[in-house]
Amino acid sequence: MTPQLPTIAEGLDVNETDDGLVIYHESTDRVHHLNPTAAVVFELCDGTRSADDIARLVAETFGLGDVPEVETKACLEDLSREKLIA
Repeated sequence: MTPQLPTIAEGLDVNETDDGLVIYHESTDRVHHLNPTAAVVFELCDGTRSADDIARLVAETFGLGDVPEVETKACLEDLSREKLIA
C-alpha cells in the first residue's frame, strides 16, 4: 500500500501574515497561526510530495545543511491532527 501524500484540507480560509499564516478552519470553527517554517511545510502539502520530499524542500528553502526529517514529520503530524492536511 502506498502512503498517502499530504494534501491541504478543504474548507480553509488561509491568510498570509508578516510572521506566517493564519488559517480559519470552517468545520472546526478554529483559527490556527502557523510560524514561517510550519507555513512552508503546510504550503508544500499539495498531494504530490512525500514527507521526505517536503523535508528536503524545507532544507533548501531555509538554507539548512541537514534535512530536518524528524521536525518536518512532527509538523506534518501536528497539521494532520488539527485537520489542516489530510
